[in-house]
Amino acid sequence: MGNLRILAVDDSATMRSLVQQTLGIGGYEVTLASDGKEGIDKFGDSDYDLVITDINMPVMDGLTFIREVRKRNADVPILTLTTESEENIKQKGAEAGANGWIIKPFRPAQFLDIIKQVMQ
Repeated sequence: MGNLRILAVDDSATMRSLVQQTLGIGGYEVTLASDGKEGIDKFGDSDYDLVITDINMPVMDGLTFIREVRKRNADVPILTLTTESEENIKQKGAEAGANGWIIKPFRPAQFLDIIKQVMQ
């Protein structure tokens, strides 16, 4: 697998921990950020293979974060991991540049399957 690098952004420490543990089991190298601004700072010019972001966060929300990532990198896959399931929010996510939508809470095995599909 070659240690694929993933940036995960979520304002919940519990969710960040769960995402890190789950992705660690999958053999991924994970960088964590607690809001969109920190996520952008960490994204910088780095070469991440995947970005996972929450939508509802303080400082910079997920939709703004996705738009900012897209300004820097048009190709990196972006998945949202959120409690939001309304179609209009999903549409806004897609318009911002998200490639997929995962609803919290997630099952670790299913989450890893989705990640593998996106990373192919």
